[in-house]
Parts: sequence; structure tokens; C-alpha cells
Amino acid sequence: MLQLPKYSIGIGDRFAHQGSAQIEAVLRAHEKGIPLAPVWNKSHREHAITGSEPGDVRVEADNAVRARGWSGPYFVDADHIGLKTVDAFVASSDFFTLDVADSIGAAPSEDELARFLDRNKQHVGQLRIPGIDEPFEISERTIEDAAGKFLVAVKEAGRIYRHVAQIKGAESFITEVSMDETHEPQTPTDLFFILAAVAEEGIPAQTIAPRFSGRFNKGVDYVGDPALFAEEFEQDLAVIALAIERFGLPGNLKLSVHSGSDKFSIYGPMREALRKFDAGVHLKTAGTTWLEELIGLASAGGDGLEIAKEVYKVALSRFDELCSPYASVIDIDRAALPTAEIVDCWSRDAFAATLRHDPLQEAYDANFRQLLHVGYKVAAEMGERFAGALEKHADVVAQNVTENILKRHIFPLFPKRES
Repeated sequence: MLQLPKYSIGIGDRFAHQGSAQIEAVLRAHEKGIPLAPVWNKSHREHAITGSEPGDVRVEADNAVRARGWSGPYFVDADHIGLKTVDAFVASSDFFTLDVADSIGAAPSEDELARFLDRNKQHVGQLRIPGIDEPFEISERTIEDAAGKFLVAVKEAGRIYRHVAQIKGAESFITEVSMDETHEPQTPTDLFFILAAVAEEGIPAQTIAPRFSGRFNKGVDYVGDPALFAEEFEQDLAVIALAIERFGLPGNLKLSVHSGSDKFSIYGPMREALRKFDAGVHLKTAGTTWLEELIGLASAGGDGLEIAKEVYKVALSRFDELCSPYASVIDIDRAALPTAEIVDCWSRDAFAATLRHDPLQEAYDANFRQLLHVGYKVAAEMGERFAGALEKHADVVAQNVTENILKRHIFPLFPKRES
């Protein structure tokens, strides 16, 4: 079976111009003793908005790998797909994020519930999980509650997995099960029984994306209690280690953190937990690269700055249209956004400083950044004008892309190889 390495990073690239700059960050990380695999990810929604096709991501990844001489493993992720959208991704992808959010909370049939309870009755009593101090009291009701929330979703994941495996061959792709797009975080016992169901469905999941406490808004820092997150993250690592042993899941099964871009306040606790459990992780940075393109264009001045300003002004005028699809993962104070007239007067340094995620800089504006994060549709509508600007100012854009991935994401999160 295709194997995902211990550490991996999802590097979305909405306009397919930054593959080489992204690989450069991974190459530099390897030089510093941080081995990780790049995973190019792009969702059906992003393809629809930018007018690209799933095969375009494979072309970009392969070209970047050849251009930069990358010899390690790399992958192309069919990000957040379901049965209705997966077929377009099968030929070009070798990583599939199975999005079953719509099925979370759907009630299983009485027969399905009874069978799941029967297969898991041996866990009734005290469940001791190495790495977690206190045991969990498991009753039949505990199992039924977990199944009532997640069993239908896992079965849907099984249908998607088997569909891809029938076409592509089970050994030729990596499977991730995404359970993060729900309102309530999963408890350790929820995750334990989710993984029991994953194993029963025969899904060889190598990553699992649970829902944590707090908000993982697009492109900005974690909103919540970092100490609570750290506790949940450690508990989930412990559950995964036990589930691998109990249920025969792949030995490299690891956590996947979605909307992981710029979660600076929790990277430190994650890094310490990964060391403590000698565990791997997959981080999805998604739209961060698109924002670095805008920062690069603004920093270049001239036509680059004009395009960056125009993207903001149009996005501001189309606020509801652009924000509504992302309502659950953004939190923008509309009244606090700078007006189009104010932004029109900004210098290149002022625009870049307002957008760049540097909390120590007084100019940084999380509202401004989030609106532009979801405003990539405006740039897509510019077509060749935007693409041409990226090519004209490729050097300054690439520098921003590389340094963002390397210095703000890889270095703070991923542990170095032990010498």
C-alpha cells in the first residue's frame, strides 16, 4: 500500500503558480533535519471557482518536483470529496480526503446500531488508554451515542473508499477520513468508536481529521483555549495509538489538522505532544499560499499593488456572496474593515503589513486578511491579468510563499529528526 510518511503538509495552490516555491520550503526543511512530504490539495469547490480541473494539480506537482529535483514522496489530494464529486479526481489523485460531514448525526437503522453494539460490547467497563491518566467508563449507552452520531458517516466514508478502490486499486492511494466539519468536538471515546467503525468498514485510513474545541478560522490564529486544545490533541494521539493496536488499523495512522493555516498559538503544544508520543501529523495550510501571492504583488508595487487593491475593493463590495460559503470558518467584523477609499491610499508596505499574519505588527488586520482569504474568486475572474501579474512578479511572490510555509508553519510545528 502507498504509505504517507510520518510528517506531511498540505499545500494548497489555488492558481497553480507556486509549486516550485512550495517545494523550496520543503527542501529547506529537509536541510534542517525536518523530513516531511508535500501534499498538494485542492477541493471541488476551489476547482469550480478558479476554473481548473483536478488533473491540473497533478501537472503542477509533477512539474515542480522535476524542476526542483525533489526525490522524496509527494502526493495529490482530492480534498473534501464525496460520491458526487470523486470521479473527476480518481485518475490524477493518490490521496483522498473523504468528506462525510453531511452524514454526521444521521441516525443509523436499528439493525445497524444493534450490530455495532454487539461487535463492541467487549469495551463495556473501564477503558484504559495508555497516555491518559484516568480510565473512561464505557456503557452500552456510550457506544450507542457514538454510533448514533458517527456510524452513518463512517459507512458513507466506506462507500466512497470502496468506489475509489474499485477503480484505482486499494494499494495505489492514501485515505483520510474527515470528521471535523461538525459543531461539537469529539471526545476521546467518540474517536475510539469512530476508529472502531472505520476498521469495521475496511477503510485503511492513514489520517483522521477530528473536530477539536475552539475555532479554526481560515488564515488566522486559533480562537479558543490553547491549554484545552493541547489536552484534546494529546488524548487523540493516545486514542490513535490504542486503536492501531486494537483494531488493526494502519500503523502510520495519524491526526490531520484542517484549516491548520496560521494556528501559531497551538503549534508549540502540538510539537511537544508529537515528541511525547513519537507521533506523526498532517497539517493542511490550504489558502495561505494565495494570501502570500497577494502580499507579493502588493510588495512589488505598481501594477501588482493595483491588482491587490482591486481584489480587496471588489471583495468588499461582494462581501455576502464571498463569505456565505465559508461562514463556519471565518469570523469577520464587517464594520471594522477598512473602506475602499482608505485602501486606495495605502502604500505597498501598508497593504502588505495589513495582510501579512504577523501579530507583533500593529498594522496586521485579521478582518482584512479573512476577507481576502475567501476573495480568491475575484482574482480568478481577472483571468490572464492576474496570472500575468504572478508571472511578472514571480520572484517576490515566490519568496513570500516559501518563507511563509517554512518559517511560520514548518519550523514552529514539526519536530526535527533525532540525531
